[in-house]
Amino acid sequence: MPTVRWMKQWKILAGVLLGTALLLATYKLYSKRDAIPTVRIVRPSRATLIDNITSNGKIEPIEPHIFRSELDSFVTRAVAKEGQQVRRGQVILILDANQLRADLAMMRNQLLEAQEGLRDARAGGEPDQKAQLAGDLRVAKAEVDRLQLRQEALEKLLANHASTSDEVSQNATYLERARTTLDVLQKRQRDFADRATVLEQRFALHVQEVHERIHLLEDRLQSATVTSPINGTLYSFPLREGGFVRMGDVMAEMADLHKVRLRAFVDESDLGQLKLNQSVKITWDALPDRTWTGKTEQIPQQVIARGTRSIGEVLCSVDNEKLELLPDVNVDVQILVQQKNDALAVPRGAIRTEQGKHFVLVLDGERLRRREVVLGMADPTSYEVVSGLGEDDQVALSSNLDLRDGTVVRTSETK
Repeated sequence: MPTVRWMKQWKILAGVLLGTALLLATYKLYSKRDAIPTVRIVRPSRATLIDNITSNGKIEPIEPHIFRSELDSFVTRAVAKEGQQVRRGQVILILDANQLRADLAMMRNQLLEAQEGLRDARAGGEPDQKAQLAGDLRVAKAEVDRLQLRQEALEKLLANHASTSDEVSQNATYLERARTTLDVLQKRQRDFADRATVLEQRFALHVQEVHERIHLLEDRLQSATVTSPINGTLYSFPLREGGFVRMGDVMAEMADLHKVRLRAFVDESDLGQLKLNQSVKITWDALPDRTWTGKTEQIPQQVIARGTRSIGEVLCSVDNEKLELLPDVNVDVQILVQQKNDALAVPRGAIRTEQGKHFVLVLDGERLRRREVVLGMADPTSYEVVSGLGEDDQVALSSNLDLRDGTVVRTSETK
């Protein structure tokens, strides 16, 4: 019995040892196999490579027309609506202008009075005063002439003892008084003429000032009825009937939006790639299925701060025939720097760089072989290979494995 038990135990032990040996052999086999790394490979292919500058920007009207109020007033009537297409000469809104009309009527009355005063001044003064003074002068001069003749006659009679010295003396006194009166009237006439000259200048200035005020009031009165100067889109119109506006307030903004301007905000690091007439593609989150195209028109000459970025503002013209892009909307921008069709391309992950030179690891049988390549342009995912590779080559993509020239690998092809 002990012998039978011992035999059973031995068989069990032998089975365990045999199983262990098989497991160790299997482990060594698979360990050796797992030591060969698996890499993904890719074949160079012909592709169109596109190098873009990606940024953001804002849409602007090219020739905006901004309507500012020229008076403090209320909106009597809002004829148009925001977003509406308006024609040249079409009324957009009307402001209350009753006070302007009253002020204009008062100014026109003042103009008539000033013009009348100017006419009188140019004629030498007020007609009644001028006529009275002229009459007084004629009478005074006639009196002097009469007394002068009488004085001469009396002096002759005195010489012939036909009159007395008292008569001559008395007439001389009358003559002197008449001459004094004439001098006073003549001085008054000169003063009157001088005053008329001053009044002419004063009235002429007043007439000019009143004319200017009338023109200003007429312009303001005309501005109370706002009309469109062009055919275009009323893209900003915040006013409503009964609303109050102050002088200088913006009442409306409009423009022809068939052509708009894009102000693209390009990072400083990308500015060196910009040129005139580069193609521009615009997308807008509000219309995700639409794209718009344009051209660069003005390259920035300075860098400015915009938030945390240092950017240059690139001006671009954009076609907007369907009038979908609106002023001040924020858009995404792609500026085409370079495009190459039928380029031999590999993924960026296939390119390795060492000491300023580029190389790839090409599959040769079961081993990788280092091969130097010359690169051309690039896009976000691929490099153009100018020389060093053909379309039938198989190239290893980068991984966290330490791959070198001569490394034995297993492959999985990436399409």
